[in-house]
Amino acid sequence: MKVTSISRKLLTRVLSFYFVLTFLVTCVQIGAEYINTKSHINSELLTLEKTFSSSLTRAVWELNTQQAIDIAEGLVAIPMIKGIKVTDENNQVITQLGENKTQDSDIKLEKEKHSYFNINSLSEGLFGYSFPLIFEFSGRTTKVGTVTLLSSNQVIFDRIEVGIYFLIGNAMVKTAALVFLFSIAFSQLLTNPLNELTEQINQFDIDDPEASKLHMVNYERNELSILQNAYNNLLSELTRYKDELATAQSKIIDSNNKLDEQNLMLEQEVAKKTSSLSTTMLKMEMQQRELLTQQGQLKAENSRRSQTEKTLTNTNNELKSSIHELKKAQERLLDAEKMAILGTLSAEVSHEINTPIGVSITSTSYLSDLLTKLNGDINDNKLSKRGLDEFRQNAAQSIDLLINNLNRASDLITSYKQVAVDQTSDKIRQINLAKYIDEIIQSLHPKLKKTNHTINIDCSDNIEIYCHAGAISQIFTNLIINSIIHGFEGINRGKINIAVAMQNSEIQITYEDDGLGMSQDALSSLFDPFFTTKSGKGGTGLGTHIIHSLVTDTLNGTVTASSDENKGLRYQIAFDDMR
Repeated sequence: MKVTSISRKLLTRVLSFYFVLTFLVTCVQIGAEYINTKSHINSELLTLEKTFSSSLTRAVWELNTQQAIDIAEGLVAIPMIKGIKVTDENNQVITQLGENKTQDSDIKLEKEKHSYFNINSLSEGLFGYSFPLIFEFSGRTTKVGTVTLLSSNQVIFDRIEVGIYFLIGNAMVKTAALVFLFSIAFSQLLTNPLNELTEQINQFDIDDPEASKLHMVNYERNELSILQNAYNNLLSELTRYKDELATAQSKIIDSNNKLDEQNLMLEQEVAKKTSSLSTTMLKMEMQQRELLTQQGQLKAENSRRSQTEKTLTNTNNELKSSIHELKKAQERLLDAEKMAILGTLSAEVSHEINTPIGVSITSTSYLSDLLTKLNGDINDNKLSKRGLDEFRQNAAQSIDLLINNLNRASDLITSYKQVAVDQTSDKIRQINLAKYIDEIIQSLHPKLKKTNHTINIDCSDNIEIYCHAGAISQIFTNLIINSIIHGFEGINRGKINIAVAMQNSEIQITYEDDGLGMSQDALSSLFDPFFTTKSGKGGTGLGTHIIHSLVTDTLNGTVTASSDENKGLRYQIAFDDMR
């Protein structure tokens, strides 16, 4: 007769449900990864519009076809861009590069608020973004053309390929671990105890029921222990009935033996001696069986303890590996958060630089027109002193405007360049702390100029220290951005005070704002990873954790925070000069 294992049947059903659930969750995660990556690509296309629309507009306005083609070729060289199409104000194609197999009638456009268009979907796996080229001059705006940037689903798949492999591998590892743990649990809790019970029941001795009782090392009150007790009670009842039968037989023998008193006395004496000898032998046999049973139990206990020790060793190794992987994942997450802040500053600095460069281009164009007019007057012999004075005055104004805006762009690039290099390097170098803090704030100018907040700095000009400049930059960047995003939420004019002092070789920094502050419960978790008051609104909860890690680990210093609700937040940072 074929035997069906209860543990195997139960394990199969549980794991089947888990396999289906794991497959569905993995599919949902892959779909979410695809949608998120596509959203990032659309955002990057919008960033490219802000970066290149000004130069493309100028090239199309000046009918500089070659410059427009050069810019288009530069954009197509970006791996994300699969195609580009530039048209003039009459929808005549100026240049069309890359994958552009669909007709204009296949492109579905939706007009949105700011006079630009989004391409929702294209055939053959392409999607992209279309925006108009608007030229502004003397307060008037003119549409001079349209640019269409195209990307493809292949770009999305290339970006999420590694993530998909990671999700699938993660699901497979979890499933294998679960199968292994469930197999061990079912074997120890159900299969092995049942096999032990079956083996002891098969050794039942009808002549000695007491010695055939079940003896299991089981400290839990469960169904198996109830079955063991019921079986042992049955054997006890069988022994009692056997004793009662022996008593009845003894009474019958006594009644028969009364017929012959002499013979009875002799038989009784023999019976007593025989009974005494039999009892002694029976006790010795029972003691021997008990010793054998105890020996088997000790062997089983030693085997169980060896298996438990092996299981604990394997579990300890797995925990060490998991902790190591968790630390590596935390380090990667902190690095990603640092680079995300740097990327945001890069985009804002790039956008900020466009303004002085655009003004410089306009001034250069105006100066070129003045030179052309002056050359025409000279060739036609129409040059007058008044015309020459006007040219000198207008040219001087254009050159001043050009120099001021180019200097402004150069200062912004220089400040951001030094801060960006420091934030991606762990190099120890000498810095003037006051000047370096000014460079950090200058690199944050694109973000600060959108607000009415003010920053006051109290730092001596002669504080020269050796330290990780990148750590200093990251700390002040995170502190200022946290104040703007969290502390000054709903506040129009906030104040930030930064005080720096040096005692012997120790640097003491006090940073405080007059923002919303924090409750004592929230303050106790301020430096914990992933703690944020903007949960679900884009906050990662890593900003203050990065600050704590940089101060304590990189600078070997200390950082504390104090606050009351509606009374601002205050940081005390201290570290030693590393020279």
